Parts: sequence; C-alpha cells; structure tokens
Amino acid sequence: MGRAERRAPGRGVEWEFEHVTYSREHPRGVVTKLLVERAEHGGWELDRVRIGADGTRRVVLRRKIIRQLRPTWVA
Repeated sequence: MGRAERRAPGRGVEWEFEHVTYSREHPRGVVTKLLVERAEHGGWELDRVRIGADGTRRVVLRRKIIRQLRPTWVA
C-alpha cells in the first residue's frame, strides 16, 4: 500500500518518507481515519496530499529519523 524512502539530511534533520495511494472508492472520512491511525501508532505526519483527476489520493507521510549519538569517551 505504501513505500518508504529516506532523504539525505538537510539542516541537521533526517526524514523518512512513505508514499501511500488511496483509490476513489475510499470516502474522505475513511482515508482520514486511516491516516490518523498511521500518525498515532507509527509516528507519521502528513507532508503532502494530491488528488488526481481520476479521484485517487496520493499521500506523502513523513517522520523524523532519530539517531543516537555514540559517546566519544571510552570507559
């Protein structure tokens, strides 16, 4: 249903993107509930929505990639 990609860091923040497409048969309320579910449980936020001439919704979701820094000291 979706595919994830990663973009190079820009100004210290790295984002992971996921592209999801919903057909025109899905009502707006259903799409909203599906996106809210992804946001609450997957940490995704809405980046872009495009509605095509045929009624399909192409949604781009994003979430931050949090990297843990390694300590520079050795114990």
